[in-house]
Amino acid sequence: MGEQKLKIGVFGAGHLGRIHIRLLLELSDLFELIGFYDPSDESAEKTTAEYHIKRWDDMQALIDAADCVDVVAPTLHHYDIAYKALRSSKHVFIEKPVAETTEQAKILLDLSREAGVIAQVGHVERFNPAFRAAEPLIVKPMFFEIHRLAQYNPRGTDVSVILDLMIHDLDIVLSCVNSSIRRISASGVSVVSRTPDITSVRIEFDNGCVANLTASRMSLNNMRKTRIFQKTGYLVIDFLNQSVDQIMITPKDEETPGFFSFQLNDDVNFSALKPEIKKTNAIQEELRSFYNSIVHNQPVVVSIDDACRALDVAYQIIDKLKSAHLSVFDNN
Repeated sequence: MGEQKLKIGVFGAGHLGRIHIRLLLELSDLFELIGFYDPSDESAEKTTAEYHIKRWDDMQALIDAADCVDVVAPTLHHYDIAYKALRSSKHVFIEKPVAETTEQAKILLDLSREAGVIAQVGHVERFNPAFRAAEPLIVKPMFFEIHRLAQYNPRGTDVSVILDLMIHDLDIVLSCVNSSIRRISASGVSVVSRTPDITSVRIEFDNGCVANLTASRMSLNNMRKTRIFQKTGYLVIDFLNQSVDQIMITPKDEETPGFFSFQLNDDVNFSALKPEIKKTNAIQEELRSFYNSIVHNQPVVVSIDDACRALDVAYQIIDKLKSAHLSVFDNN
């Protein structure tokens, strides 16, 4: 007997929405894609022509017909769509950021709990094969050095680089560090948009861990790289090229695997390994995880609660930039 199929409707048929539609069609053993909703005739016509699926003109009708919904609309519509779906007791997948404000996100969190449904947020880097390979190796991290640099693309500039790019790394850091935040400092500048295009942030935690994050959407070359330092060594996670380098520091009399190693001093050895990466499509894997949480009661990997924490920190950073009287929010 095959898996139970879930009827799913997609809200938003822009660039990312069409990617979700394609991947959901590939997951036809898990989902029955019953159609999509998008008020843009241009996006809708492109989607129906490419994928031959039904366009719904009534948002609530699609919600009512589905077991679950996939919200891939622009951020300003996330709350309205998710609110309607949760009020209808439907399982909800919401692309990041979960909502425009932390207040909206907390309302959605409360609604999901009241409805007793699954609500997952699309912080897709949690499903990046490189992070999945590195995650079991992260033990009491002490220091993060993170760079997320992207070439300029007008798509996404309706929000600051913090909500567009850095929020991925905020979610990663918060998922790894089991401690409260003690201090946040930030600097940034807008170049072509009305909100920050380049931002540098330092987060200090109560347990002594420090995270330095840089995000830019004005780079010539793309980079999504995280370095994590801990007492056992450090990790270099390349989210873009999906690779991991593990540097281990071990007692000199302990046998250490690796493609190279040497004695660092009289007491310890230094060795380098490349953990095996199982190549997968991260978006497809997060949708598969969403299915498994609904049907097989597996834990939600990225909950609304997780997303609330990342969004809250993102807005603390934005407030820091505003209070510093930088010109980032006043560039015309």
